[in-house]
Amino acid sequence: MGKKTGFMEFDREYVQERDPIERTKDWNEYKDRISDEQTQRQGARCMDCSIPYCSMGTTIDGATTGCPVYNLIPEWNDLVYKGKWKEALDRLMLTNNFPEFTGRVCPAPCEGACTVAISDEAVAIKDIERSIIDKGFEMGWIQPRIPKRQTGKRVAIIGSGPAGLSAADQLNQAGHSVTVYERSERAGGLLTYGIPNMKLDKSVVQRRIDLLEAEGIVFVLNTEIGKDISADEIKESFDSVILCTGATKPFDLPISGRNLKGIHFAMDYLTQSVKETIGDSEADPELNAKGKNVIVIGSGDTGADCVATALRQGAKSVNQFARSLQFPFKREKLNAWPAYPKVFTLEYGHEEAKELFGEDIREYQIQTKAFIGTGDGQIKSLYTERAKKVRDDERRMIVYEEIADSGEEWEADLVLLAIGFEGAEDRLLSAFDLKTDRGIIDAEYGTFKTSQDGIFAAGDARRGQSLIVWAINEGREVAHEVDHFLMGKSILPTVLAV
Repeated sequence: MGKKTGFMEFDREYVQERDPIERTKDWNEYKDRISDEQTQRQGARCMDCSIPYCSMGTTIDGATTGCPVYNLIPEWNDLVYKGKWKEALDRLMLTNNFPEFTGRVCPAPCEGACTVAISDEAVAIKDIERSIIDKGFEMGWIQPRIPKRQTGKRVAIIGSGPAGLSAADQLNQAGHSVTVYERSERAGGLLTYGIPNMKLDKSVVQRRIDLLEAEGIVFVLNTEIGKDISADEIKESFDSVILCTGATKPFDLPISGRNLKGIHFAMDYLTQSVKETIGDSEADPELNAKGKNVIVIGSGDTGADCVATALRQGAKSVNQFARSLQFPFKREKLNAWPAYPKVFTLEYGHEEAKELFGEDIREYQIQTKAFIGTGDGQIKSLYTERAKKVRDDERRMIVYEEIADSGEEWEADLVLLAIGFEGAEDRLLSAFDLKTDRGIIDAEYGTFKTSQDGIFAAGDARRGQSLIVWAINEGREVAHEVDHFLMGKSILPTVLAV
């Protein structure tokens, strides 16, 4: 696929990002797409590798590698290289309902499994994906697809994140009447409220929501199941229900001083910031970093988004704490291709912080032991100790071992907890009387059936905290199962054995 010798002739080209200092002055996306010419050159780098590991979508050593929606990557790379943009778009849309989202915010596990990456930099798959979909919208190729038939069956989807939206899209095209319930003011779930504007502009999300509405999907906003409408009413009104509410219950850090003012969950902070950015809320001084010393606890993408948000709000200082080791600068032997490359990277927020403060603001192998407050109950500092991972000769982790006399105190006016999510919220689980497994809905991947007949679950609410691309996978697959449940057979595609 691509040009036979393209991977030898062309280097990896990266999209031009806006200046790190300048972009912290606004909330616009920090990078654009690569040019058409660059896209074609990158498509040319896709080699005829026989087995496209980039498309395999699996898990190796606990991390996703390859594309979970099984994108036909070599095929649309080849079409782009040949200048057949419309055909490339058609091929891309066969497997991915929302490439405009994954082309912006997916960590690109496909690139980690790219065969070129064995000895060179991977094909710029994520950038090519974004170029194809953005060009499709610009050229007017993407128009509402009105279903040609109606089955008379009604499906309720609870939650409008990527899993709920992809399930809704698939089932609507199958001819079912689909209603999506969302408790927030806008649809999109995590896409709208959990990801800052500089990574995913909300106009991009709304454009897709508008398209889905034009195709016949009904969105009921500001409506929470178990509060504004009962689960029984939902079950009585619909032939099937799919729960796609995400794993929004955050892990806490129940240590001394946790009740002090100024300590917040990261998602509460990011949600408030998004609402302020898009004009849905007035500024909340409690959840604003302006003039404050900010400490983010947690090393994942959510923590990095908190860093970038705090910088734009005018934080006095920002530090990010990670209990884990810093990743090495190149793959280690136990992290060999095609596993996802666990290597050191400078995310957009970290790059900005380094430019502003002159150094990397991340601290590794550090544990917060206590929050320290003022006399009036406000956070003023954190007490930490250093800890190291003790490994054997095979570099397998054995235990965290605290380092003696390593205690430090860090000034803090705002602390953001970004240490992950433990599962679905209790109100939803109670409303539907569902069987759970360690905080998530008990529903087997492949059938997606819950303990209640006719009720299915997909996405993070079923699998736990994961990637957007896995949510899209589960939305598509649960749609197939629900279609089969309603009709006795399904016309929807599936990658699973039926």
